[in-house]
Amino acid sequence: MSLPVVLTIAGSDSSCGAGAQADLKTFSALGCHGLTAITCIVAEIPGNVRSIQAVKPEIVRDQLELLLEAYPVAAIKTGMLFSTPIIRVVAGVLASLKNLPPLVIDPVMVASSGAPLLKPGALIAYEKLLFPLATLITPNLDELGILTGLRPESQAEMKTAGKRLTAATGTSVLLKGGHLKGLAATDILLTPDWEKQEYSAPFIKGVETHGTGCTYSAAIAAGLAKGLPLPKAIGLAKKFVTRAIKDADTWRKVTALDQVQL
Repeated sequence: MSLPVVLTIAGSDSSCGAGAQADLKTFSALGCHGLTAITCIVAEIPGNVRSIQAVKPEIVRDQLELLLEAYPVAAIKTGMLFSTPIIRVVAGVLASLKNLPPLVIDPVMVASSGAPLLKPGALIAYEKLLFPLATLITPNLDELGILTGLRPESQAEMKTAGKRLTAATGTSVLLKGGHLKGLAATDILLTPDWEKQEYSAPFIKGVETHGTGCTYSAAIAAGLAKGLPLPKAIGLAKKFVTRAIKDADTWRKVTALDQVQL
């Protein structure tokens, strides 16, 4: 029996903790076959984005068209799209499909380090071209603030901003509360019908995270590719990313002093 196929349209992270590499690891861990359409090459490590080289939009288009013609793609997720031309190409290809599979949009705009990951003016392309195609949008708090003009600092403010975004897009939105201070990391699914569902897990202290948003949205896409309804796909993805954070590996460079002590 063949594995469900999931396509990620995302940047390449040289540290492999985020971006397309994180997506592929997630797809594989959840029993799916992953495909990639690379949008950017990013020289980065956690906390430090040194440089970004965008792929030509024509190459992004060729990747998408070739993959979508050759494989039975059951779900799609987008990550770092970077520029208006790339967003236009992605939206154009997806809009041309007769049967668009479930589409999860992780609107990557700012790195954890604060480095911008979206060109000025590209937000309008997201709003006009891509969001109308989405099954789910998964902004973090910073991205939610950019998209709504609000700066949520509490769960109540997060809900207010989420309702504004859901109303503006007509699309389901997953509000991620992991950056709020508290004992639990609570995420909230809002639908265009104003249905609400919450997903909570204990807040894990002392862990520096990188690529959790990519992993979370990829896990949701994997669930959708398996035919799960959206609420259940999110619930399983929440458990997956929580476990990934809890069991995360850490590395540090061996210094000259460390070498002496060995």
